[in-house]
Amino acid sequence: MPEGTLFPEEPSFAPGTPLAERMRPKSLDEVVGQDEVVAVLKGFLARGELPSLVLWGPPGCGKTTIARLLSAHLNAQFVSFSAVLSGVKEAKTVMDEAKRLRQATGRKTVLFVDEVHRFNKAQQDAFLPFLETGDIVLVGATTENPSFELNRALLSRVKVYVLKPLSPEVMEGLLRKALTDRQRGLGSMELSVDARALARIVSLAAGDARVAYTLLELAAELAGPKGVVNPELVERVAQRRLALYDKEGEEHYNLISALHKSIRNSDPDAALYWLARMLEGGADPRFIARRLLRVASEDVGLADPRALEQAAAAALAVEHVGLPECDLALAQAAVYLALAPKSNALYAGYGKAREVVQQKEPYPVPLHLRNPVTPLMARLGYGQGYVYAHDTEEKVAAMECLPEELAGERFYQPSGEGFEQRIRERLADIARRKAKHGGTKNSGS
Repeated sequence: MPEGTLFPEEPSFAPGTPLAERMRPKSLDEVVGQDEVVAVLKGFLARGELPSLVLWGPPGCGKTTIARLLSAHLNAQFVSFSAVLSGVKEAKTVMDEAKRLRQATGRKTVLFVDEVHRFNKAQQDAFLPFLETGDIVLVGATTENPSFELNRALLSRVKVYVLKPLSPEVMEGLLRKALTDRQRGLGSMELSVDARALARIVSLAAGDARVAYTLLELAAELAGPKGVVNPELVERVAQRRLALYDKEGEEHYNLISALHKSIRNSDPDAALYWLARMLEGGADPRFIARRLLRVASEDVGLADPRALEQAAAAALAVEHVGLPECDLALAQAAVYLALAPKSNALYAGYGKAREVVQQKEPYPVPLHLRNPVTPLMARLGYGQGYVYAHDTEEKVAAMECLPEELAGERFYQPSGEGFEQRIRERLADIARRKAKHGGTKNSGS
């Protein structure tokens, strides 16, 4: 077998072998869509070495294929291991065997761990001794951000390479190759495939070659030899596209971040798109409702006091109606928030107040603001100097309500957006009223 070749020149597959498996690249030169990463890995192989590494990328982008081809180039024992199906005990057995193989023959073992992030950070420590001695070359694959999912000790001993989703052009090229390849693909069926059908498969697969091959194979089976694959047939086998969405992984946070930031940027169309991506992908509507409540206060605030009402109403609809009926309530709230005037004055004001509370000592409540609920408290000065605002002509008392050490501090400073323009005017009016009765250190607009 030529160096770097995973399959023999005349491949023989067991009946029923999926098209995706049959079409796996036979060498690194056949890997498409990951040129930068492949070039770097070829550089290592040219020097006869390969560091332990983690391939991070979406499903179907080539992680497993690249791992197997690296092993073939090194003439190493290849052991594939799934963190989903097995645990650390099985991994240690494999690594102990790898140690014995290396001591007996000098031959290394490439241990491919799919979904390596499924091991918790304590379990990942089991790999460390074998990495230190060089008994194994660890090639991990993950769809999750290694920065969050791998512990520091393991992360410091591996190189991380990011694989991209396959582009539509690359995906179409793979499908056309499968349609003409008579050895491994569907060439012997002599299918007639509508260009629109190919485009639809590419769209449905969303960068996942495995999904694309599966859809094409199912459509070919329905069409039969010399049959026609058209968009209608593709829709029949696809039935309904599952949105690209992982309710527990990084994509979950990427999508909710996109929704939040689209609303903040007053883009209702983008807000509806990201909302639909989440709901169609199976997101918990209560999670979205909670984020909309946050957006209402953080990014709209008192520039439009009704924003929080809209978000709260949507949250109530989610609890009482549920999916699918609550989708429009969430859409209404998202669009309302996107179109509302924006102000982060509340967010900034509370943040400043919280910072003062965290960094400075807990100043005592001024005596005049304390209730003299017992005679002793009254003798100690509780309540002395307090002015009941309703008893004043201006309905505002000229007294400081912050601790003496913070007198004059301003936390909330409204913008000129929406209703906050009226709030600025109201604060200026309050300052004038206080000044009329002797002033206060905490006046002004």
